[in-house]
Amino acid sequence: MKKCEYCAKEISYHEMYCCDECQDQANKFYEMREKFQKPFSVINGIFVIAIGICIFLYSFLRDVGAIGASVSLIILGIMYFFLPFPPEIMIHKYKLKKSVKITKIIAAVIFALGIIVLILYLTKVI
Repeated sequence: MKKCEYCAKEISYHEMYCCDECQDQANKFYEMREKFQKPFSVINGIFVIAIGICIFLYSFLRDVGAIGASVSLIILGIMYFFLPFPPEIMIHKYKLKKSVKITKIIAAVIFALGIIVLILYLTKVI
């Protein structure tokens, strides 16, 4: 049996979605992704590079490195949570609803990692 492209329920081979609600939710997601994909990619690239630079700077300037990396992780976590754009291969494997949920869980982990790094720096553990 074929599965709904949004919620992964079994459907007939002639349909793409199991109901109008799933189709509406999928359309909202794809419209949002089309609208925000370019700013998302630019911001993502900037902060991923910033994390790499901050990890390098940590060996020379602990303050700049730790704070910069933690702030970058926090911003990426927030961005991934509010703009959960999973890769196409994940959408194909898990369908849209589960892929967005997994992306939001990963975003929460990234955000928590940023908070942990900031707390460890402020308590002078690292």
